[in-house]
Amino acid sequence: MSQDVTAGWHLPAVADRVEIRSYGRVFNEIADEYARHRPAYPDALIHRACEVGGLIPGVGVLEIGCGTGQLTRSLLARGLRVTAVEPGERLIALARDRLAGAGEVQFVNARLEEASVPRARFRAVFSASAIHWVDPDVSWRKIADALVDGGTLALVSFFGLEDPRSAEDQQALRGSLARIAPDLAAEWPSSRDLDCTLAGAAQRRDNVSEAWAWLGSYDVARGYVSDLFEDAQLAAMPIHAEHTADALNALLSTMSFWARLSPRQRDALVAENRALHGRLGRSIRSSTVACLLTARRARHT
Repeated sequence: MSQDVTAGWHLPAVADRVEIRSYGRVFNEIADEYARHRPAYPDALIHRACEVGGLIPGVGVLEIGCGTGQLTRSLLARGLRVTAVEPGERLIALARDRLAGAGEVQFVNARLEEASVPRARFRAVFSASAIHWVDPDVSWRKIADALVDGGTLALVSFFGLEDPRSAEDQQALRGSLARIAPDLAAEWPSSRDLDCTLAGAAQRRDNVSEAWAWLGSYDVARGYVSDLFEDAQLAAMPIHAEHTADALNALLSTMSFWARLSPRQRDALVAENRALHGRLGRSIRSSTVACLLTARRARHT
């Protein structure tokens, strides 16, 4: 069962809404491609989040930025009742179709900044590859307000992973981007090995916003978040993949940096990746790490 919800949520009139951020525009415009080419989040990490949160069937959870419903499906499969906030109307339409009959989900077509989220309503708040698109001076407090005391925040995403098995290929890919779009290449997040990833998050466990900022090179760290959440914990799963040039190009085209490339730069990068595939005479290898960062809502004061 799925439905759109307005009861209990304040959704400003369209004319009064702040222009949707690049997240709402970029991914909304490529909703079909996003659904086809983005990998699903590892089921073991979603299971771990539910264990940490003590989530059982029938419990209500909030999802921020549901996209086309990849994470939502995993939550519904566990019998959770999902309220999904998503600014992209095409993404919601696709998610609604894809999740028909999968479980109880309510969609709110709005940016988190604009939705008046019910206070102390949810046992958990989930966000997969989306929280960094929300204004951090709004998101952390709004998430904390939405959670019951002791409720769980669960953030999921993929990050670059340094691994000897794919190092040469990934260096070639970064080299191509540096030649074609040097400004974007200079901003590319750092890849780390697994031990460094785990250690860096552990060093920042007192502030979940600092841990997430460090993992993804995001500008979301805020000092006051240490008063809102506690006991940040990272679970990580290395993932090694092999791609044809066309599959790799299709995946890259669903990423936010792609929208910043000119048509000429996109064509050049596509050609470079095809040439690399030809030179290698095999699939192009990549390594990522799927991360789950959880934290517990501190007691309200």
